[in-house]
Amino acid sequence: MIAVEINDAGDGTATFSVTVRSDDSGWDGYADRWEVIEDGESIAERVLTHPHEDEQPFTRSQSGVVVLGEEVLVRAHHSVGGFCGTELSVATD
Repeated sequence: MIAVEINDAGDGTATFSVTVRSDDSGWDGYADRWEVIEDGESIAERVLTHPHEDEQPFTRSQSGVVVLGEEVLVRAHHSVGGFCGTELSVATD
């Protein structure tokens, strides 16, 4: 993962746009999701339904995320390697 952007929707929720760089190798191994962690609990997950071997890095968004604290952790998951790469700690204010 290389970047996270958070946009306040003004209704108590936020949209997370997460940019991931992965060594996708087709269906044999690819970044299959990313998630937002707050206080050790997953509060949002964006499932990635297919490999992105020809689109690197790539950005996907998830809206409607309710964030209560001032900081979250965002991490990516690989279908073969599990949670891997850089986890980003992001201020939410």
